[in-house]
Amino acid sequence: MNGKILEILQSIRPELDFNESSNFILDGYLDSFYIVLLVDNLEKEFTISINSKNITPDNFTNIEAIEKLVKINKTL
Repeated sequence: MNGKILEILQSIRPELDFNESSNFILDGYLDSFYIVLLVDNLEKEFTISINSKNITPDNFTNIEAIEKLVKINKTL
């Protein structure tokens, strides 16, 4: 799943190397616009619906946090 999440991130922001950042939010890799794009792509790719209460900066800090968010929403 990490590989697919990285692919999605790179398709949204191809100019960035997400392996170079430990916090996508603090490093400016993702802002509210890119988070909306990311959520849309994650929902389509993993056939899930991410609850709006889970769309918080903490859930988008790194690939592991995003993977956890996807897994939580897969079980709902």
